[in-house]
Amino acid sequence: MRQAGLLVWHGLQIAASMARPGVKTIEIDRRIECFFVEHDAEPLFKGHPGRVPFPATICASVNDEVVHGIPGDRILREGDILSVDTGCRFDGWCGDSALTFAIGRVAAETQKLLDVTSRTLQIAIEFIPKCKKWSQVAQKMEDYVRKNDFYVVETLVGHGIGREMHEDPQVPNYVSPELLKHYDFELQRGVVIAVEPMVNIGTKRVRVGKDHWTLSTADKSLSAHFEHTLAITEKGLKVLTAPPENDSEKVDLSAYCN
Repeated sequence: MRQAGLLVWHGLQIAASMARPGVKTIEIDRRIECFFVEHDAEPLFKGHPGRVPFPATICASVNDEVVHGIPGDRILREGDILSVDTGCRFDGWCGDSALTFAIGRVAAETQKLLDVTSRTLQIAIEFIPKCKKWSQVAQKMEDYVRKNDFYVVETLVGHGIGREMHEDPQVPNYVSPELLKHYDFELQRGVVIAVEPMVNIGTKRVRVGKDHWTLSTADKSLSAHFEHTLAITEKGLKVLTAPPENDSEKVDLSAYCN
């Protein structure tokens, strides 16, 4: 799974190099798909079942789009934010990760949203080794978001991941009676989960677009999304979609980033 996670990390570095004013989201999608295919990895999102199969390798969600945005001819503009979520299967195992990018200079409140959402994911990484159950971690995440006067999306949650992209358990970024009664799980060796806080400025409510995929904030306020694939091992927590740890894990991206 580390190999799949590394390919996803490299794919998101391609997105980072292209996330600038004047670029179309479909251009980012095509470049990352090319990278996956040329490295013998299967894009996980393309063809994913739904009312209509998902048509792309990445989810490209702009501004008020929370998740599942479909790449297209939309041109990124100064002050936008772009959430890129992608995953691949390599040698039978999956990796899944997401980052939200500022497009050029953004407003102070927008940057705060990015910082808070990124920090919320980092809180999960810090507290998983210290907690016995997921609900304890989710409470830390939710409390931090609320402290900053933002809103945790509750319609979608993280998930277990392994041979398939979506496996048990469900991994919410908040605490609810349902979680405590039915869905909580122990943070023990062998658990591998995709943790993905989605944070909105104005409301937790979302709506589905006419394309049957794109979820946007109900009030048109901005939303950010960060995600890592995390494994609890006998040696501690491993971030499988983290940057390369040595030269042997690095891939030359010069053919994809420009």
